[in-house]
Amino acid sequence: MPSLSDKMKEWGNPVEMLRNSQIGMYVYPVVTPEFRNWRVEQEAWRHSAVLFDQSHHMDELIVEGPQAEEFLAYHGINAFGNFDLNRAKHYVPVTPNGHVIGDHIIFREREDKFILVGRAPTSNWLMFAAAWGKWNVRIKHDPRSTSRPEGERVLRTHYRYQIQGPDAPKIFEKMNGGPIQDIKFFHVDWINIGSKKVQALRHGMSGAPGLEVWGPYEDKHYIHSTILQAAKDAGVDLVQCGSRAYSTNTLESGWIPSPLPGIYTGDGMLADYRDWLGTDMYEAAGAIGGSFVSDNIEDYYVNPFELGYNFYIGWKKDDFIGKDALLKMKESKTNRKKVTFEWNKEDVLKVIASAFEDGIPYKWIDFPQPNYASSSADMVMHGDKMVGMSMFNGYSYNERCVLSLGVVDQSVEIGDILTMRWGESDDTAKTSAEKHKQAEIRVRVSETPYSSEARESYAADSWRAKAV
Repeated sequence: MPSLSDKMKEWGNPVEMLRNSQIGMYVYPVVTPEFRNWRVEQEAWRHSAVLFDQSHHMDELIVEGPQAEEFLAYHGINAFGNFDLNRAKHYVPVTPNGHVIGDHIIFREREDKFILVGRAPTSNWLMFAAAWGKWNVRIKHDPRSTSRPEGERVLRTHYRYQIQGPDAPKIFEKMNGGPIQDIKFFHVDWINIGSKKVQALRHGMSGAPGLEVWGPYEDKHYIHSTILQAAKDAGVDLVQCGSRAYSTNTLESGWIPSPLPGIYTGDGMLADYRDWLGTDMYEAAGAIGGSFVSDNIEDYYVNPFELGYNFYIGWKKDDFIGKDALLKMKESKTNRKKVTFEWNKEDVLKVIASAFEDGIPYKWIDFPQPNYASSSADMVMHGDKMVGMSMFNGYSYNERCVLSLGVVDQSVEIGDILTMRWGESDDTAKTSAEKHKQAEIRVRVSETPYSSEARESYAADSWRAKAV
């Protein structure tokens, strides 16, 4: 079977390979695009209550065995000393060179069993690492549902729902048959949903009260109907969120979901990993979109300090992959910082208006989510100097503006007005990009999280509270 290494040799430069990907639009699979409409669905997590169906768009990885904790601690930056049963963490692996590969939410179910949920890059890395290092662990991989099932039946190991919003506690009490015990942020406990005992994670993707619940996939329809009935009985207008609005909640809460995995360079373990990855896997088939074009793939990489993850690096661990590199990065003056970019309204309207005029228009800004690639990289300029990179964007009906998340140089301050170059710099073979010209859009550098509710509501030990 051909590998990522083979494909990179064929293209000569991984940047060209990824900028010309034929994978098409990034799809959040299976879940209906809209239940009511995406504006009402966005409003619900801020003003009433929303139900997210998270059963399909993420990989699930079960890691168990005598060395499960040792294996995961070695391959992630996180401290594990305080990782008791029924806890969750935001798990981040990096390469030996300190570059972020991806992230998962990790749950500890037993002393020797963990469940990880998230995008493919972290799952792929851990599956490879388990074999490469000869670890005494067992791994079960349940990949995300196919992007285009074309009517075929879709099955998963677990369903996964999240309910959040200011009215969510009323639903929790009704479906539990009484008040729910106080569950601390990112802790897990058992609650009732009708006749079923289910696990619940105290969470909140946009700062509002929230629980994420999961269980065997065969219970999905019962759980879904019971949640809807509980909301009705509680007198709460629970809004189901479709796949169009789902991903935009992170714009208000500040998590960058799709950094480019930093695995395309490096020798030793990384070279072996590229030989292991198939050409149909995320790292080989994915796409880079945006105005930033560099001959050096490492210019697209990010590290934990830049994404606001540095405060939970387990420095006291004897060793973990990337520790030496991160120690050097820790003192670096070149680390960028994560911010939110607020797009100028007049410039956004100018881009949209061009689609109603003769000639080649600017790159279309789709609503509510204009991302058209697996990873985005749009240049953010101060005059003629590139000072940042916009990495994930979308429209917030709650904030009435287009926002994006990204990184900027340390010299950039909150409130600064910069210019973002929107659109591809030239014609690419991407099927997700129409013929267009670039636009300059003014952006105001803003805090992360952008939503005041998120900034004020997250627990003190949340990475979101440490991101600015």
